Amino acid sequence: MQEALFSLAGHAVTLAEAAALGAGLLALVVFLAFVSSVRQSRARATAAAEEALRRDEMDRRLRELVRVQAETAGRVQSMTEVLAHRQSELARAVADRLDATSHRIGETLSTTARATHESLTRIAERLVMVEQAERSLTDLSAQVVALKETLANKQARGAFGQARMEAIVADGLPRGSFAFQHTLSNGRRPDCAIFLPGDPRPLLVDSKFPLEAVTAFREAPSADIRKAAGQRLRNDLLKHVYDVAERYFVPGETQDVALIFVPSESVYAEISEHFDGVVQEAYRLRVVLVSPSLLMLAVQVVQAIAKDARMREAADRVRAEVAALVTDVTRLRERVGELARHFAQVGDDVGRVMVSADKIARRGLRLEQLDFETPLNEPEGEKVSPLK
Repeated sequence: MQEALFSLAGHAVTLAEAAALGAGLLALVVFLAFVSSVRQSRARATAAAEEALRRDEMDRRLRELVRVQAETAGRVQSMTEVLAHRQSELARAVADRLDATSHRIGETLSTTARATHESLTRIAERLVMVEQAERSLTDLSAQVVALKETLANKQARGAFGQARMEAIVADGLPRGSFAFQHTLSNGRRPDCAIFLPGDPRPLLVDSKFPLEAVTAFREAPSADIRKAAGQRLRNDLLKHVYDVAERYFVPGETQDVALIFVPSESVYAEISEHFDGVVQEAYRLRVVLVSPSLLMLAVQVVQAIAKDARMREAADRVRAEVAALVTDVTRLRERVGELARHFAQVGDDVGRVMVSADKIARRGLRLEQLDFETPLNEPEGEKVSPLK
């Protein structure tokens, strides 16, 4: 029985020791099982108690949730009613606002339509004016082209200048005081001859002008070409002045001054500015270059001279007419005096008639009132007050 079964940490374990150790272990296991069973019972009791508490808490919370849900349902109902009322008010406000907006939009649209119609009407009128202006510009362009073609042709240009000169002279002077293409004793035929009052010698006007040199001088692209064109223009002007002085001055038949008509104000200004020597040489030869405005002024001067001459010629007749007028006025004064005397006499007669009528009326009144105390006979010249 004392035989060792095994060795543990240098100690020999016998069978008795092993049995005792096994019994202790078994007791320990049983104790542990008991303890575990007690603990499990306690745990189950605790769990049951906790489960009961949880169920109570759950019931409490369910009751609270039901209460809160009921309150929430009431609040939702109230909020639903408030929202429905607010929604109806909002719908009514939106409808009113939409009506007002629609009315304003309608008025705005009508105003805009009227303004648009007026604008379109004005635009249509302006388009009509633009069309008329376009037609006028087209006509003017055609006229400018025709004028350019006319000025490009020497004969046509001469006819244009002569036509303008004739228009100025014919508009300013009476018939008989001028003549176109008048023939002189030397066989020359100036473009116009103006006859001054009391002087048989005509004032001669030439309407031909060398425009090619002026055009070349204006359109010269460089200084050298412009200088050459200026020299050409100077020579052409001097030649024309010499020709007029040679052809149109006939002693005892024509005036001592002749006119050269320049049909353009700008050309005349350019000649006066750049070719003063030519102008002075023309003055020396008693030839005057005139523009349309200067020719019109000369025509007005001639017209004033003619009018003054006519007034001097008619002075005697005017005096005779004035004397006759004075005689007629004197006779009229005498006749008016006679008429005044007749009116005074008629006034006296009417006064006497009124006196007689007043007397007749007064006597009739006395007869009506049976008043026989007042004498009936009244002197004729007695002044009777009128009846009232």
